[in-house]
Amino acid sequence: MSVLLETSVGDLVIDLEVDACPKTCENFLKLCKVYYYNLNAFFNVSKDFLAQAGDPSATGTGGESIWSLLDPQSSEARYFSPEIRPKLKHTFKGTVSMAVAPALEGHTKGGCGSQFFVTLADNIDYLDGKHAVFGHVVEGLDTLDKLNDVFTDKDGRPFKDVRIRHVVVLDDPFPDPPELAKIQPPSSPTRPPDNSTRIAEDEDPLATLPEEEEERIRREKAAAASALTLEMVGDLPFANVRPPENVLFVCKLNPVTRDEDLELIFSRFGTIMSCQVIRDKRTGDSLQYAFIEFDRREDAEQAYFKMQNVLVDDRRIWVDFSQSVARMNTHWSNDVKRGPSVNRRHGGGGFAGRDDLEQTRRYRKDGDSHGGTEAVSGRARDTRALVLRDGERIANGGGVAAGTETGVDSVHLYDY
Repeated sequence: MSVLLETSVGDLVIDLEVDACPKTCENFLKLCKVYYYNLNAFFNVSKDFLAQAGDPSATGTGGESIWSLLDPQSSEARYFSPEIRPKLKHTFKGTVSMAVAPALEGHTKGGCGSQFFVTLADNIDYLDGKHAVFGHVVEGLDTLDKLNDVFTDKDGRPFKDVRIRHVVVLDDPFPDPPELAKIQPPSSPTRPPDNSTRIAEDEDPLATLPEEEEERIRREKAAAASALTLEMVGDLPFANVRPPENVLFVCKLNPVTRDEDLELIFSRFGTIMSCQVIRDKRTGDSLQYAFIEFDRREDAEQAYFKMQNVLVDDRRIWVDFSQSVARMNTHWSNDVKRGPSVNRRHGGGGFAGRDDLEQTRRYRKDGDSHGGTEAVSGRARDTRALVLRDGERIANGGGVAAGTETGVDSVHLYDY
């Protein structure tokens, strides 16, 4: 006489000791037939000891015998006397026993109801004479190993529920009582009787979501796990850190492009707090990417949309929002190094190399020189010219000239 338990970690086939423990086996088989154990959780799992199930409330205090279900008015029918046989011991892993409840208030005696357990190791002789052995696992010892290795909380309940998905009675020698058909549900339950919100070991909590939502959540979880790993190894100050929204990442730069060049080009969109082309620490050569920090997030957004794929020094640059959080740990310099003051003769006077000083702006159209100078206030740089491909303006210092706020196709930098 056998029963197949389909659990969320694998199948178990149990042979019952119907000759030695007829009442216990009849109780177990009839409870299986009315789907009493379906979706029940193994609510108590002790490593290398036992795994307990059979309580629909998953508290360890519930459960009742089949005779209590057939006669709900009888308070004495909840438990029956345990059939403890001296020859049946807890010698081998996979021994199946009924849990014996103590006498409770309102009952003259305790006994066996519906709760049972399966041993997870050999020679658990501590249980001999205290609990009624009525079966043995003959197939599914690997399932017991999986059950033994689950992670549990302080009360012994697995963090991911291990549930009895379905029970199949392979052989039942006992006739069904007439009242059994009245209490037998038309189908197996679809919700756990303990109303648990925990998922089972074989369940995917995202499986019922739309494909796009499932993929989004999976990506978020993967990113969170990666961030936690980076925090643990010290690459992130904390896992939930977010990159600044006012910093742009600019790459594909020409190696000759300097901090001052980018600052001048991007300053047309707003106040720049810092601008730095990242260089090799040993050689000082440009690594052809830079970070530009604006005072306002809105200015950074405008620069992102307007400067994408613009030519700078014969290179089409790529602009994106920075994903770096390096400044949380090591503050890259806000002060861009500038050269000494210069004084070159190109139709006008020289300028000093610091902010808010008068400097010379020269204009050139279609590459031809125009005499005269215009004193402007802006951030200092040496005398180089910005040449706009549309031929409208060329500015030297202080930012791109008026009239070029939109539709900038390219910017060239030339040394005089």
